[in-house]
Amino acid sequence: MDRTSHILPSVLDAIGHTPLVSLDRLTKECGGKIYAKLEYLNPGFSRKDRVARQLMLDALQDGSLRPGQPVIELTSGNTGTGLAIACAVLGHKFIAVMSKGNSPERARMMRALGADVVLVDQARGSAAGHVSGEDLALVEQETQRLTKELSAFRADQFILPGHIDCHYHGTAQEILAQTNGAFDAFCDFVGSGGTFGGCARAFKEVNPRIQCLIVEPEGAAVLAGQPTTRPSHRIQGGGYGMRDLRAIDKRHVDGYLTVNDQDAVEGARLLARKEGIFAGFSAGANIAAALNLLRRTGSGQRIVIVIPDSGLKYLSTDLWPA
Repeated sequence: MDRTSHILPSVLDAIGHTPLVSLDRLTKECGGKIYAKLEYLNPGFSRKDRVARQLMLDALQDGSLRPGQPVIELTSGNTGTGLAIACAVLGHKFIAVMSKGNSPERARMMRALGADVVLVDQARGSAAGHVSGEDLALVEQETQRLTKELSAFRADQFILPGHIDCHYHGTAQEILAQTNGAFDAFCDFVGSGGTFGGCARAFKEVNPRIQCLIVEPEGAAVLAGQPTTRPSHRIQGGGYGMRDLRAIDKRHVDGYLTVNDQDAVEGARLLARKEGIFAGFSAGANIAAALNLLRRTGSGQRIVIVIPDSGLKYLSTDLWPA
């Protein structure tokens, strides 16, 4: 659907149908192709806009969200931004609960969109600017407390089926149409797992030979069965040490790829310098993983990745030197 061909009822209708771009300048020496789904072009600058819209619409439809009821969710910033947008359009108050380890741009953006932002202190020993699984556990505790205190609707991105369905029916179908199903692998850095889970299910239904590979931080690759040795890695938005993600069906997982902090940083910087795509840490992780896969498997491979969010959300971090 061409979003520019007519007037849209609201910004929620501008979510999705993002471009797929061939990264030929990055891959010219690798002998293969990387196709990048530009999810940072959604209104809230991330793939989580799809999730937020779906969670809200599902809840309104099934009655679990009442008129005027406040909405709450824990977030690293992206789901929260999407929910702030959706709540602004649909007339609900939104409360975002976030670790102080996340970049401050995210909290400022959510507040600008009308959200209340509750910042939770990091766990003792956590590195400033790097969110660990222990940090996320503290955010979850505060979210549960506030949900009860405020009688709020919990837009739980880890449990509610909408966070998978929006990618199964949306992101994946768009990719299949944009490529005519002609690609060999899909790599994705996992946060809540919804993008990987929804896309992998759709891809396997169309072509079981498409390799679906999970990307995790080195030292925190728990989905691959490895111990957590570096909980305070720098790749924001995932790698929290959560072993049981409901969104991921292990039958659809063909393998696991790990990326270290420096490779993820360099991947994001290469993406900006070579392709003009300004993205965040997780996009850098996906780029690094896909390039490593191309070098290992040889020529001819066509790999699809997602660009999860915008580099604008990391201007205060060391991802972008002053």
